[in-house]
Amino acid sequence: MAEQKSGGRRGLRTSVKGPLMFSAFWAVLAFVAVLIFASGGSAKTPRFDLAFTGAGIAFIVTLVIAAMLSMSYKDNAEHLGKGSGINLSSKRPAAGHGGQAAQRSGTDTPGSGHDTGTDLR
Repeated sequence: MAEQKSGGRRGLRTSVKGPLMFSAFWAVLAFVAVLIFASGGSAKTPRFDLAFTGAGIAFIVTLVIAAMLSMSYKDNAEHLGKGSGINLSSKRPAAGHGGQAAQRSGTDTPGSGHDTGTDLR
């Protein structure tokens, strides 16, 4: 279960206020959109029944999605933030690390017998 501190304030992830406000926003947006578009013009009466139905559906769906996402939230393991040891730098590797620079070092010298006549640098 979630770790809760008695007597303290709840965080955003464990609070009920955040998902309710999120769902209420989308419900109001759906209400206005359905009220405008379902009426079919300004000469006809507004369809409040469809607007309330759309708002209710939007509220329930977004509340269920927010609840599912908050239940599936899990902190990362502590060792994941330490780094993996993989060099992700875009710098060229220094000679001697087995990279391309180490392989070319013996073939680029003039008079070594392996010179192809093209300089790749």
